[in-house]
Amino acid sequence: MSSILHRGVSRTGWLLVFYGVISILFGISALLWPGSTVIALAWAFGVMALAEGIISLFALFNRHVAVSRGWLVLYALASIVFGLLAIWHPLAVVNVLILFLAAWLIVAGIYRIVFAIRVRKEIEGEWMIALSGVLAVVLGVLFAAYPAAGLLTVAIWIGAAALVYGVLQVIAGVRMHRWKRAL
Repeated sequence: MSSILHRGVSRTGWLLVFYGVISILFGISALLWPGSTVIALAWAFGVMALAEGIISLFALFNRHVAVSRGWLVLYALASIVFGLLAIWHPLAVVNVLILFLAAWLIVAGIYRIVFAIRVRKEIEGEWMIALSGVLAVVLGVLFAAYPAAGLLTVAIWIGAAALVYGVLQVIAGVRMHRWKRAL
């Protein structure tokens, strides 16, 4: 194996372990403190949106902008307003976002049910599509009825996913490091 590839694998292995540990720590904190996680995520989205808006404002002074200046101004202002709202009132922003998620789940669930009914004669197992639609509608209704519980549920799922991702990253990094030593 070439020495460049050998060094790259060595660095990549430790980098995967580092990212994995960070992800595991985030996952554990999201599982232990889901309310704080939701607020932190809203705040992080707010900071990103604010930065996008400010950068877009600076792009107005560039002569070679790919979109019209009107759209750029609209995008910049929307980003800045959303960013400031998410930073100043993160709980209000996540409550609105969970209601959007609830509406999407209800619409998507109804679509799946209708789709399953329409294709029932052409495919087997259409009941699984219909069941996924029913579950999406139920989840959407629950999120709309109990947005705080919905937010905590989403945070817990994010935490669980981050935890699994982190463990897989650590395993992959350790294996890469062992593979490098075996050479």
